[in-house]
Amino acid sequence: MTPYEFRQAVRSVQFRGPTAGYCGDFAQANLAILPEAHAHDFLRFCQSNPKACPLLGVGEPGQWHVPSLGREVDIRTDVPGYNVYRDGRLDAQVDNLAEFWQSDFVVFAIGCSFSFEDMLAKAGIALRHVEEGCNVPMYRTNIANQRVGKFGGELVVSMRPMKGADAIRAVQITSRFPGVHGAPIHIGDPSVLGIEDLSKPDFGDAVTIRDTELPVYWACGVTPQTALMGARLPLAIAHRPGYMLMTDIPNATLAVF
Repeated sequence: MTPYEFRQAVRSVQFRGPTAGYCGDFAQANLAILPEAHAHDFLRFCQSNPKACPLLGVGEPGQWHVPSLGREVDIRTDVPGYNVYRDGRLDAQVDNLAEFWQSDFVVFAIGCSFSFEDMLAKAGIALRHVEEGCNVPMYRTNIANQRVGKFGGELVVSMRPMKGADAIRAVQITSRFPGVHGAPIHIGDPSVLGIEDLSKPDFGDAVTIRDTELPVYWACGVTPQTALMGARLPLAIAHRPGYMLMTDIPNATLAVF
């Protein structure tokens, strides 16, 4: 499917689930949606934490289509799952935003590591969550984000187990794509990041880590979602972790040489 066809499948409720492994040549996006009154501070938060929050697009107040992200994108319907937060707490997980949309909402589309997974797969690097048919594991860390106004919290990472040689190759590949988190932030011992148990991710699903493999950690676009939670806004919306917006942005255009 093309990204447009994929979004149509989501909009018509034909697809519901994690989006890893789909439309591999195109960028996927995390979402943060919040009232205009807080949008400037959130924009500065993203700019101050570019590793976790690389911006792919920002909408105008009330704008749900954000043309730069793709043909006929409808932010209200084209994501397989949304998290609705009230006062910092998860209030609902929904399939569309028809009853929640506000005229002052500002949409932030943030780069996602799913975007570089097709490049890793083409290089012969196995992706365990794809092999096991589940969501990528994601963990809160002890690394503080640069705070801006109400928005702060700690970095969230996604983890993919790899053999040592594959990890080195993954660093080489992903370092060229800062718009979708770039190179890993750490390889190996999870305790360095304050992660106690890799079998118990904070988001997503646990995956098998073999004796010959190292855990490799990338900054994750769930980071701004936890910042939204910490800000305790009366209402804010994000994607369900792992359930991304498929854009028409070719990954190749995000490369830095």
